[in-house]
Amino acid sequence: MVFSSLSFVSIFLPVVLILYWILPGVRTQNAMLLVASLLFYAYGEPVYVLLMIGSAFINYIWARMISRFSSAKKAIMVLAVIQNIGTLGIFKYAGFFVETWNSITGMHCHVPEIALPIGISFYTFQAMSYVIDVYRGEVRAQKNYLKLLLYISFFPQLIAGPIVKYHDIEKELSSRRKDLSEAVYGIRRFIMGLAKKVLISNYLGAMVDTLFASDRAEINILCAWLGAAGYMLQIYFDFSGYSDMAIGIGQMMGFHFKENFNYPYTAVSIRDFWTKWHMSLSGWFKEYLYIPLGGNRKGKIRTVLNKYIVFFCTGFWHGAALQFIFWGLFHGSFLMLEEYVPAIRKEGGRGKKILNHIYVILVVMIGFVFFRADTMAQGAFWTARMFAGFFFTKESMQLFLSMLTPLNIVVLFSAVIGAVPWAKKLETKGNFTAVSFVASLGLLVLCLLSLAGGTYNPFIYFRF
Repeated sequence: MVFSSLSFVSIFLPVVLILYWILPGVRTQNAMLLVASLLFYAYGEPVYVLLMIGSAFINYIWARMISRFSSAKKAIMVLAVIQNIGTLGIFKYAGFFVETWNSITGMHCHVPEIALPIGISFYTFQAMSYVIDVYRGEVRAQKNYLKLLLYISFFPQLIAGPIVKYHDIEKELSSRRKDLSEAVYGIRRFIMGLAKKVLISNYLGAMVDTLFASDRAEINILCAWLGAAGYMLQIYFDFSGYSDMAIGIGQMMGFHFKENFNYPYTAVSIRDFWTKWHMSLSGWFKEYLYIPLGGNRKGKIRTVLNKYIVFFCTGFWHGAALQFIFWGLFHGSFLMLEEYVPAIRKEGGRGKKILNHIYVILVVMIGFVFFRADTMAQGAFWTARMFAGFFFTKESMQLFLSMLTPLNIVVLFSAVIGAVPWAKKLETKGNFTAVSFVASLGLLVLCLLSLAGGTYNPFIYFRF
């Protein structure tokens, strides 16, 4: 079940909210939320829900052991990390590793076909961060397994994040209050996220998928740029929309998740981009990988190596394919370029800021071409056509013009406007809040009509 579905918006979420608000006491509410979360996951993964429950239980045991056997806590923590990465490796990367081995050695080992459990990357990272934090003494081991299971399986952030650290909501698992005004703001946040997904990302996705599936002979420079820009906007509104919905649902029930996006397409450097894009993931890698590797404390060569390791893992976390690894290392390379070429990172006036912004958009757009591509060859082809596709045959122009329907033009314009923080500035205006609530109701109606019409409704981050 996805948030952008009629079954979720019209049935699941209203029922859960009504039960939450009529049930007394945090324990009763937690029990209901746990059952709802397991049903939510089992709706799409009836078998793998047992894997998630087992993962939570094993990490519950690891943390309890660390708490009890302090003299051996480092060894236990290492075993816990190995077990979690091993589980992720089996279910997400086994086929990739065997295929890579076969291509290198010329052997023909059987490639396992293991279905990827939805959200396994997200809940595994949450479980690992919890165990590591217990080892570091930043949180106490949770004695109540059901509370830990609720933390890991809580449906708003279960299948696509944001990655919530245990210490961020530890207190709210045991004590929180019902606040009607917060719930109303949470509803508005959810609707805004739903509109991002349904009214912008879905329509962009249909256009982008058509372009990427077209015959290569029809892809000229105009089609290539339209596809690249369209996907860059699609993935932002898809993922940030989902994060908005998750944060909004949490807020409706007294949970406060940290922001996951902060208008990344306004960045003026790749470093700046990664402080604004998927902030929970970049923060996770910084706290649990980059700093433990030594960060920037062990000289320039080691710093470069550490950053490349982090960006390799960032790319590989997204998927078991070479194009994801390339995407991560591509970003890492430009981050290194900014680090060691002073002219790039040097601040300047408005003109320099505009040039830096254009540079970031180009790098991010090209990176996302490979992220979207089915193969490295397709990514390389698409990038080449972006800069050398100077032909305008009848077929290529027909394809390009067929994408520029009035609806697609409106959606593209809305996406560009929505990718900048104009709404934040309007929040300071006296009547903006009231207008935004009225507008959100209108957006909800449009979303429901779109979903009822059975429009294209993919979810990019399901495969991660």
